[in-house]
Amino acid sequence: MQNITPARYSRRAVTAGLAAACALPATPAFAADPVIPAATIAARRNAPVIARKVNRLFNLRPQVMEPNDLQFSPDGKLWVLDQKDPNKVFTIDPANGAVLADVQTECIHGSGITYGDGAWFLTSTKVLVGKPSTLKVDPRTGATLKKWETPGWGIYGAYTRRVRKPGDLPLESGGHGLKWAGKDKYWMAVPASGKLFLMNAEEGTVAHSIQAPTIRTHGIALDGDHIWCVGSDEAEIYKLRMSDGGIVGRIVLDRQNDPSVHGLDIKDGVLWYCDANKGWVCNLT
Repeated sequence: MQNITPARYSRRAVTAGLAAACALPATPAFAADPVIPAATIAARRNAPVIARKVNRLFNLRPQVMEPNDLQFSPDGKLWVLDQKDPNKVFTIDPANGAVLADVQTECIHGSGITYGDGAWFLTSTKVLVGKPSTLKVDPRTGATLKKWETPGWGIYGAYTRRVRKPGDLPLESGGHGLKWAGKDKYWMAVPASGKLFLMNAEEGTVAHSIQAPTIRTHGIALDGDHIWCVGSDEAEIYKLRMSDGGIVGRIVLDRQNDPSVHGLDIKDGVLWYCDANKGWVCNLT
């Protein structure tokens, strides 16, 4: 297995920085759940169920402890973003789950990965300094090429009821799933905003947005004129019209028996997802 860890992003150095940053007093951001319109909630609940079977393909632990998003590479391998801080991206053989390589990044509590313009784009949901960020990263070295403040970040969900203590990560939360859309753009889910954003990749600016189907959106996958979007709290995956966010269907997982759904991608028409809680990679047929 190839291990690429640039000196400036060594795990020891980044961990020391994380400890120092987390010792700082909290800087409050807006703390409130986004408002999901009643019509969207009704459309979500009434959307036709698309029958899919969950297939447990392989478990990545202990090498990948918290697989939080995944992205198929151009050569058919699987890139998996480990949420364990500081984050590594692992290259996985999708046929058997073997770990082929790993690359250290400066991403913290990462929740999204995609590939475009010869680079990875990662959502650093938390950060050591500043605000939640989106990173453009060199896949060979893990070096950050560019960095932007993620739009729509905030404090939402369970974090609105927490008090930050010394050693805790910041309460502020940024982007989750993202997927390359072509033409120098990618889609990104930002739970605190209640939106899915179409981003200008090189500027870090919003080109377009649609209503999110729920609060805790996570992984996304692009399927023609539609976006599949994970609702982690509901253990469902929603199929949305890319144009306006209209909900046209949903996949319902068994909350008790199926692995939790976090990251998402699609290959040859089949959805794949990963479970950051217990390390599973699954697909849906």
